[in-house]
Amino acid sequence: MSLVPERASYTELERLAVELAQGAAALIRAQDTTRLDVSAKSSASDLVTDVDRSIEQWLVARIAATRPADAVLGEEGAGRDGTSGVRWVLDPIDGTVNFVLGLPQYAVSVAAELDGVIVAGAVSNPVSAETFHARLGGGAYLSGPDGRRPLAGPRGVPLARSVVGTGFGYDAGQRARQAAVVAELLPRVADVRRLGAASLDLCAVAAGRLDAYFEAELNYWDYAAGALIAAEAGCLVSGLRATPPSSRMVATAGAAAGADFFALLAELGADEVSSPPRSR
Repeated sequence: MSLVPERASYTELERLAVELAQGAAALIRAQDTTRLDVSAKSSASDLVTDVDRSIEQWLVARIAATRPADAVLGEEGAGRDGTSGVRWVLDPIDGTVNFVLGLPQYAVSVAAELDGVIVAGAVSNPVSAETFHARLGGGAYLSGPDGRRPLAGPRGVPLARSVVGTGFGYDAGQRARQAAVVAELLPRVADVRRLGAASLDLCAVAAGRLDAYFEAELNYWDYAAGALIAAEAGCLVSGLRATPPSSRMVATAGAAAGADFFALLAELGADEVSSPPRSR
């Protein structure tokens, strides 16, 4: 267990998450993106760059200097045990394909887990200089060039009028099953968006830029900070079928459409896309 006072620790962890995410975003903005070293990981669409790796190394070094007893879990392989009860969950660039292509929808995601529970997080977009952040029980906020404002979730519209965000996995067969779910979903909502960065999609629901979002087969670092920010903005966050969000499924929506949205996703088997297609 952490030895610092619980409420004070949440505040301090949020402050450091914001500092780390914004510092990393500033470093990304300074990169010469015409000379990226790009390689593939699990598939041709699962990219990593030298910037992903260097930013993760910078984040780990800053954490080690500031809180040397904390553990770390990073997308690009950074990992270490700790003794403080705190673990940092890092995605140095969520939306690497967008980053490589020059699409302005990618982010640094930093979450702080205390004794197994995400209690603070920050998601910073290097292009817009916007940082979404939250701490458990403290609300969610957007800090950017126009100042700081609280986040209160999406419009109070029913599911049929909702604009829904989603994403797709790297495996071709899995993408086909995900596309089949979207094909059945589309006639029952207002429209669908695929923007390419899960952390920012979750924050978009928190900020009212999307009405709902779902995605299967995410990694923990993709959604750890964003899910907390959405929840603290008053959104419902679920893994479907009365389960918490997980790598199997992350879904979020406002209170007006949340129950109907989760029920529809369960009906369509949106959380079953990693399994063989169902006979229906």
